[in-house]
Amino acid sequence: MKAIFLYAALLATTAHAQVIPPALHGANELAALPGGGWLALDKHALRLVDGSGNERASVAVRGRQFDVRDGLALVVDANAERAVPVRIDAKGLHALPPLPETGFGIEAACLYRDAQHLDHAFLIAKDGQAQQWLLGEPARLVRHMALPPHVKHCRVDDTEATLYVAESGLGLWAYDAAPESAGARVPVALAAPFGKLAKGAGAIAVLPGGVAALDGRGTLHAWRRAGDTWREQAALPSNAHALASGARLLARTDAGWKDAGLAWKASASKQAALPIVLPRAQTAPVARAGDAADDPALWIHPADPDGARILGTNKKQGLLVYDLAGRQTQLLEAGRLNNVDVRQDLAFGAGVRVDLAMATQRDENAIVLFAIDGNGTVKEAARLPTTLSDIYGACLYRTPQGGLDAIVNDKDGRFQQYRITRTDGRFGATLARSWRLASQPEGCVADERTGLLFMGEEKRGLWVADADAAKPMTPRLVLPVGGLLHADVEGMGVYHGKTGSWVVVSSQGNDSYVVLDATAPFTVRGAFRIGIDAARSIDGTSETDGLDVTSARLGGPYGKGLLVVQDGHKRLPDGPQNFKLVAWEDVARALRLGD
Repeated sequence: MKAIFLYAALLATTAHAQVIPPALHGANELAALPGGGWLALDKHALRLVDGSGNERASVAVRGRQFDVRDGLALVVDANAERAVPVRIDAKGLHALPPLPETGFGIEAACLYRDAQHLDHAFLIAKDGQAQQWLLGEPARLVRHMALPPHVKHCRVDDTEATLYVAESGLGLWAYDAAPESAGARVPVALAAPFGKLAKGAGAIAVLPGGVAALDGRGTLHAWRRAGDTWREQAALPSNAHALASGARLLARTDAGWKDAGLAWKASASKQAALPIVLPRAQTAPVARAGDAADDPALWIHPADPDGARILGTNKKQGLLVYDLAGRQTQLLEAGRLNNVDVRQDLAFGAGVRVDLAMATQRDENAIVLFAIDGNGTVKEAARLPTTLSDIYGACLYRTPQGGLDAIVNDKDGRFQQYRITRTDGRFGATLARSWRLASQPEGCVADERTGLLFMGEEKRGLWVADADAAKPMTPRLVLPVGGLLHADVEGMGVYHGKTGSWVVVSSQGNDSYVVLDATAPFTVRGAFRIGIDAARSIDGTSETDGLDVTSARLGGPYGKGLLVVQDGHKRLPDGPQNFKLVAWEDVARALRLGD
């Protein structure tokens, strides 16, 4: 049978019975617009056409392909090899400044409107080079990507934040479109010998709850999404009747554009998206590429709200110190430090008051102490051995007497609690108690107000126990993985407000942060994500290892406190990892917390 899908072009539209004007049957690409109009691309122009087929506006361009969202189109200028955004409004079409040159020929381009309603463009080269841009004036490069070669078509499902790319001769792939994603891909359907899709994939259209694509023979396939898998619902080699649910999938044939004949029912809507808060600032990137930045801790200046310091570990180099503007003030090359914590105004004998930071040193399986002076200057004070074989996470506990305990853990689940001592000006450590969890832990935080110790077991959840080393260790699982909390369970901190105290936990598996009461019954108050601040050119956060939070009244926007989190993927543009600063007031507003 001769395939009727001779051109690699598909259109998904929500128009009910919108008749395609005859003048548009020769268009290379087509999109239905709200209100009954059409956007069409031919060899000479991008055209705005009303429901009767009358042209209302045009942008002269030898366009290779285009994509459209409400009020916006993106067309590839094949002569200039530039992507051109086009605004669509009641007055017509308005070409905006083209995106900067990519350095490659653009084979495929598509739009993405994210959960913040920010518009992005994906631009893909023949050899698999790809870029994601944040649209605006000016447009800004978000990240570089490595996609398959020979991709001529792409589309994004905004609801699922999924980028679909069609690899000629091989198949259809799904990527996470969110800028903070790591770039992993999942096959939707592949050609032999890996699957049954004939000669790979061509044009793509997003459907409610799924995706449709042409194979290399012009047969239309449609798949319904179920998590990270896709189940084929139809394969149509010829024209059929209109779609159910009022949606239509159109295909261009040798006779022009017509209904593809795919019966498709929309899937149930997704769960409500988590609220998004924006960072107010970010630190300078760490001085090592790859997975380097890990955990922050906050030091509060006793007199100057603007004088606080952020201590951050670089697990390939040492300890970094930043001010509240994110500027690096110090680098202490102390080796492979992992977690860091701070306690201030500690008592070590008569008249001896010090501020200390503690970090785990993974090459030496040791505790490293750092002294912090009244101006926030940090210097190494001691290295204290442990008996752990693979030291990992850590936190500090200020005892009721004003002394200090260091709690450290091992990847094998062991915890050790050391009493920090000071004799003749020299620091020491005495083991006070040991215990273990069943699998790998990392993050922990002690709450001196309640005497509770919170511990994260990465794959299982959040545990709580008495922080006092003189009391029995009887951990209770208060927030298991599942629901809002996704493994790995990573960094955590406690915020002390006027009306309540809350634990903030990094839910690394879905790039979010869970907030729960710091006292029994440890009620979960919600979760949030940290998004892009386009105005400040600060990217969002992902795969957060460590965090810290304070309710201290700091300077600038941090009058009700500050949350600092590690960012696993630095974007806008790509670069070494860093730390993001979030005003607690923004978190409280997003989750409707009290003061």
